[in-house]
Amino acid sequence: MRRIRAAGIAALFSLAAAPAWADATAFIGANTTPANRSVKGVSVGTGLLVLGFEVEYAKTTDEDSFAAPKLTTGTGNVLLQTPGSFYGFQPYVIAGAGLYRERLGTHQDTSFLTNTGGGVKVTLVGPIRLRVDYRVFKLGSGALYSPAHRIYAGLNLKF
Repeated sequence: MRRIRAAGIAALFSLAAAPAWADATAFIGANTTPANRSVKGVSVGTGLLVLGFEVEYAKTTDEDSFAAPKLTTGTGNVLLQTPGSFYGFQPYVIAGAGLYRERLGTHQDTSFLTNTGGGVKVTLVGPIRLRVDYRVFKLGSGALYSPAHRIYAGLNLKF
């Protein structure tokens, strides 16, 4: 009886399993805290069904006239997403943690951060998708401005 039950459970897991996939995104956008500044970055991720993982690197320029610092972030994130796209749209929510470095004039702060947000991946053609993302970054206590808000769009390649 135990063998039959174990075989049944194994069969259910094999039916529910989906092949792993990976994707990479190159993005541009705006960090809106305390003033609009450009941000550029890349992310690489992998996932299985509804759970995904990614690492991301982004760099925000400074704006001296608004005393807005340069901000460099490196994060590891977990995505909760729909198992596939619906009418070409795949929404997700995201949360993660990592490190940041903030620089403005002689001020420099390096510490931990957490981030939360959400977005959507829109199928364009074949494996190429548009990714639109909004994120809130809670920076460490030495940061000049926290939380930092970021919105971006990028080309995403699913492979």
